[in-house]
Amino acid sequence: MFETAHVTMPSDREVKVERSFKAPRSLVYRAHTEPELVKQWQLGPPGWTMPVCEMDVRVGGKYRWVWRSDADGSEFGFSGTFREVEPDTRLVHTERYEPGTVGGEYPGEAVITVTFREDAGITTLTALMDFGSKAARDAAVGTGMTDGMEQSYTLLDQKLADKGSGFSPRSSR
Repeated sequence: MFETAHVTMPSDREVKVERSFKAPRSLVYRAHTEPELVKQWQLGPPGWTMPVCEMDVRVGGKYRWVWRSDADGSEFGFSGTFREVEPDTRLVHTERYEPGTVGGEYPGEAVITVTFREDAGITTLTALMDFGSKAARDAAVGTGMTDGMEQSYTLLDQKLADKGSGFSPRSSR
């Protein structure tokens, strides 16, 4: 069980992040696929919001996420296409960085594979991010990406524990 994000680099072009949550797999999956839930936790550092969270979670469906700083209004985002969708089990999507007013970039398009595994009420999420090259992987890691992921996962832990937040068990789509 990983109570904080466990980050490894299984190859020179990949980053693997594993994180466990005290919640059923179907609920953790919903938190990753329903825009009204994603916007509540996938925020990174304090002081950022997600004003754009568009997701068509089906094979060939597109998504677009935009974050905005409350302090200065700067924005950045990501967009991509879902390649595989296995409810409660697995998501595979492409990811392209949109620098907005924040700047910076990593070249090309990453392929993100997210799996959800439950054991005794604990769901372990594994995100394998293939950036296509060592340079692209190192550029992405250099942004503090994995720190931001853990900040968001900590917020997701809080939302999963707060039954009034809309994060309640029900069958997923």
